[in-house]
Amino acid sequence: MDFDIIDYINLSNGDGIYTKTIQAAIDACAASGGGRVIIHDGVYVTGTLILKSNVNLHIEESGVLLGSPDCSDYPERPDVKHVNSSALPRKRNACLIFAEKCENISITGMGKIDCNGHSFIKEKENYESGWRFERIDAPTPPRVVFFTGCKNVNIQDITMVNQPAGWSYWIHDCDFVTCDRLKINADVQYPNNDGIHINSSRNVTISNCSIVCGDDCIIVRANNASLTENKVCEKVVVTNCNLTSYASGIRIGWLNDGVIKNCTFSNIVMTDTNVGIAIKLPFSGDIEYEPGNCPEDLPLHLVDRGREETLIENLSFNNIVMDEIYATPIAVEIADSKATKCKAIKNIYFSNIHARGLEFPYFKSRKQNLIKNIFLSNCTFEKVSDEELPNYKKHGAAWGRPINNTIFTHIENIVLNATSFTSQ
Repeated sequence: MDFDIIDYINLSNGDGIYTKTIQAAIDACAASGGGRVIIHDGVYVTGTLILKSNVNLHIEESGVLLGSPDCSDYPERPDVKHVNSSALPRKRNACLIFAEKCENISITGMGKIDCNGHSFIKEKENYESGWRFERIDAPTPPRVVFFTGCKNVNIQDITMVNQPAGWSYWIHDCDFVTCDRLKINADVQYPNNDGIHINSSRNVTISNCSIVCGDDCIIVRANNASLTENKVCEKVVVTNCNLTSYASGIRIGWLNDGVIKNCTFSNIVMTDTNVGIAIKLPFSGDIEYEPGNCPEDLPLHLVDRGREETLIENLSFNNIVMDEIYATPIAVEIADSKATKCKAIKNIYFSNIHARGLEFPYFKSRKQNLIKNIFLSNCTFEKVSDEELPNYKKHGAAWGRPINNTIFTHIENIVLNATSFTSQ
């Protein structure tokens, strides 16, 4: 059954904001047992929408869902039960579209979600490196779509543009998720506007997507700090995608994530990107503390941490072309830091990877040899001069690109088959 938001237009806020209109249609659809909520023929400004079980939010080609430019239209939700919001990254759950512990939910259609990102950033003064823009001082919506504890999720055909400094899609502890034919077109000079962030989820397929981001395009993690129990992130399949990022095309893991295993990435083209594939557990110093209770002066990228020893295993990367890589095509690293907890990174397979950029790949572990069983088959890595890819310091995260003279450091069992490293 279809529910056209036009039928609920009299419930609008009366100030050009259609949050109440669209939410009323979602609520009516859910109460009837489910169906489609239709958005078409116009631009509808909205704050936070709560999606419910068996509801398909369908945006037709003639419809635009436009995020409000007012931060107060994205309130923190005190009634969220599936996660501990104080242990979420940035300790916030604010977002544009939210769903919690729902089943059979969808966002579909050839229409557009415009996130109104220019309202939440400003251009840097005396810009010299990194991203040209930065967050404004006021709080900004850190997420666009945030699904947690959901099952049977389908996101298809939607175009998302103008993301603010926040993640486009955050899939957190969900099962059976499909993202197909999505177009994510964020400004590469905006910080933190990640593409699809898969965290502690299972049975996820990302296919036929085009993703352009200032931050990482596709992220696979197992940060369980906000959950009551630790969950494995596994059975993630990414295929047939085009990626551009001023950070990483694919990023796996982060500080003190749990278990990430049994994932495949294939038939991918990355261009104009900093790091192609990053499996990096960063340096965190030697001071240990609980997630959600971080020192006030901790750098933002280290606030987002899990609570376990990381285990990353059985990942396959196949048929990937990388061109114009402004840092390194592959970075696999465990930082030599006591507070960076890791059991192992092992059984990582690379085949038919062909990359051209400013640096060679590198694999760097600690002396404990926690990275092992690295296989490279039929891969080519071409290192070009800085003159061929100039201005890397203004290419987002590439300003701090690692300069590595050694490809393998403290790695146990490396197998190279028909793999070459050439430089100009």
